[in-house]
Amino acid sequence: MIGPDPYTPRSGDTSFDVVSYDLDLHYRVHTNRLEGRAIVNAVAAEQVRSVRLDLVGLRASRVRVDGDARTRHQQDAAGLRVRLPRVIEPGEEFSIEVRYAGSPRPRRSTWGTIGWEELEDGVLVAAQPIGAPTWFPCNDRPDDRARFRIAVTTEDDYVVAATGVPRPPVRTGGATRWEFVSDVPTATYLAAVHIGPYRESALGDVRLVAPTRLLPAARRWFADVPRILECFEAAFGPYPQEQCTIVVTPDDLEIPLEAQGLVVFGANHFEPETSRLISHEIAHQWFGNSLGVEKWRDIWLNEGFACFAEWVWSEASGGPTIAELAEEHHTRLRALPQDLVISDPGPALMFDDRVYKRGALTLEALRRTLGPDVFAGLLRDWVAAHRHSLVTTDVYREAVERIAGAVGTTLLAEWLDAPVLPPLPEAPPDVAVRARPRWFRGRGPQG
Repeated sequence: MIGPDPYTPRSGDTSFDVVSYDLDLHYRVHTNRLEGRAIVNAVAAEQVRSVRLDLVGLRASRVRVDGDARTRHQQDAAGLRVRLPRVIEPGEEFSIEVRYAGSPRPRRSTWGTIGWEELEDGVLVAAQPIGAPTWFPCNDRPDDRARFRIAVTTEDDYVVAATGVPRPPVRTGGATRWEFVSDVPTATYLAAVHIGPYRESALGDVRLVAPTRLLPAARRWFADVPRILECFEAAFGPYPQEQCTIVVTPDDLEIPLEAQGLVVFGANHFEPETSRLISHEIAHQWFGNSLGVEKWRDIWLNEGFACFAEWVWSEASGGPTIAELAEEHHTRLRALPQDLVISDPGPALMFDDRVYKRGALTLEALRRTLGPDVFAGLLRDWVAAHRHSLVTTDVYREAVERIAGAVGTTLLAEWLDAPVLPPLPEAPPDVAVRARPRWFRGRGPQG
């Protein structure tokens, strides 16, 4: 059994694992009032007489285990302790129904305020890493991934985008019910709901959701997303999610956000300096959302790979090459403090930009050492072998060692486990030249 994550020690319960969440939410935008019914279908990992669900800022009014009225619960500021009406044995399935309500709001954390957040006219969810309990009761561990059904009923003049494949909305009595179903394993922090005065459009198979006034600009700004997906499928393998949805909020946002099958940008992100973040957030559908970290200490496997994917798209679309971008960022990192170990950065620094960029540089160091063809094969094999499953740094080390032996082991130790930034290996000619990557077989850049 996996123990609590040391980066988020107050979140999650390891005595059980969730199979699926069934969420039925009624939300009034104008009063920020949420009423919810959550069914948590779970399986015991050990013999249990009580379990804990994370829930923050909302009050549970009724809890039932397998419909049994003898269920008892206690609630504190961080969650529910559910007293089971009977002892449940390891491997036995059970279901917890929670009815709850309140005015959801973000929670304060080491990483700022996160979770359910009101916009000027609407709502977004930004849950990484422990914001999910601000809107539904859950077992908030990155390694406990489950299926989701999310239904949201809200005022008629709003559109809802959420994790999962949308079903046709149903309008009744001035309100609309939106339903989304996801059968891929999803971490709680990657489940999301977005509500706003939106219109829907399409970019090929991509669903675009944006305010009416921003929709024409959004269609232009995100026009390359189908080509980014084509490029990444060539580099990493088939798109691993059931849906690709882009949401543009009417408000400015500090940074874009990703969720399972969904990415979110603010009204302020239609700027050249943020264009690279489109490919970064799309790449998370492979790295972070399909291949999910078992522990938060391994966050570089999400962010370093997504940063490297930015460089893949830049080169494929006629921008700076991977090698050029690596040299640029290596120079920048050399000027920063050399006090961060990216294989275990600590909770306060796990979202430090050095984790992102040094993670990407680690992959470029491997590419230069192994050669582009071998590295491309390693990358595709890594994604295919761990599709919709959990990954760790140690498992990645083993994958590299099988290909590169002691050379790969030493390289990863230098880049991942030591605080001092190593020099980049010299780029061989077939890496350093500007050329279309072997993994890209799409059309050339437009315009």
